Amino acid sequence: MSYDHPMRRPASDHAAAAVFLVLFAIGGLVTTLLSPHESAALRLWASTNVASLQHHPVPALVLSAFLPSGSPFAWLALIALTMFGANRAVGTARLALICAAGHLIGTGVSEGIVAYRVHYGSLPPAWSHIPDVGPSYVVVSAIVVAVMFGTWLTRVTALAVFAVLVFVSHIFAGLTSLHVAAVGHLTAIVTAAALGLVLAVRQRGVRAGADGMTPAPDGCQIKLNVGVVFGSRLSQRLSQQAGVAGGGVAGHVDSEP
Repeated sequence: MSYDHPMRRPASDHAAAAVFLVLFAIGGLVTTLLSPHESAALRLWASTNVASLQHHPVPALVLSAFLPSGSPFAWLALIALTMFGANRAVGTARLALICAAGHLIGTGVSEGIVAYRVHYGSLPPAWSHIPDVGPSYVVVSAIVVAVMFGTWLTRVTALAVFAVLVFVSHIFAGLTSLHVAAVGHLTAIVTAAALGLVLAVRQRGVRAGADGMTPAPDGCQIKLNVGVVFGSRLSQRLSQQAGVAGGGVAGHVDSEP
């Protein structure tokens, strides 16, 4: 299926993708210019691990998506190949909403499992301080959007990027053991698919309504139409009554000697 929104202006077709790409490039540049020790400290502070989410959740959730865990150059290419096509398919606001939801819910579920396991002793406390940064939850959410709503070229490109993430980056490694990254990626994908399904159903309903139904007049128009009809019938009735009354009087006068 493809999402058609003719009212969207072309200037906004790639706004979300462009902003995310620029911010991630800035984050990658910062981590490159810093010393290795400073870069590692920044990544750890911005990580969406259990400790960071307890002490500074908002900065961690925001910054973690724009800081690469390694070299930023490969991620820049993957972001560009995935997000621009998805952005054009559904628009800036919808892509931003779906990707943000994938990132937030993916983080919440994966780190929530870690917090639970640490609390009950199945994981050591050190797992509350693991480094966890990168744009991958956003990227896999955009891949889902691209596959669901993009053109055939957008879909093929997104699937190719997904294959790279699965077979090269191993984003689902450790899924059966509930590893953080694997659970987070799967959750982000399911979240994006669910929101995409809602969007598709809503769009199909709008199209069905536009194709099979004539928009009903609003309340003011209905009142105006009723008033016009009522006034017309009232004037006809008064005219008929006036004609009958006028005929009686004239006959009575004419009948007199």
